Amino acid sequence: MPAKTITRADLSEAVYQEVGLSRNESAALVETVLNEIAEALVRGEMVKISSFGSFWVRQKGQRIGRNPKTGDEVPILPRKVLVFRPSHVLKDRVNGQPPTPEGASPIAAPPSGGSVG
Repeated sequence: MPAKTITRADLSEAVYQEVGLSRNESAALVETVLNEIAEALVRGEMVKISSFGSFWVRQKGQRIGRNPKTGDEVPILPRKVLVFRPSHVLKDRVNGQPPTPEGASPIAAPPSGGSVG
């Protein structure tokens, strides 16, 4: 379980500390950004944030599920689900790996010299 949950207030405080806007302006900026992301998703648009990841809404069709207690088949209605795919940069940061240079392959090159066998 994560040690801390980041809230809107935490984001606003970070903007206040880093950018130097007033606390009210920082809170308004965070709200504007979050609202714009949410509205874009409601409109069905993909939201890509460089070096962070992409958000989009996917339509899931109707399917048959099963009640695990009784075993009865139950229809699961069609619905929309929010999907997030992290960027490779974010994945590397989470895994404690150094960022790969622009255009370089993240796969390590095999060691040179010497032959196997």
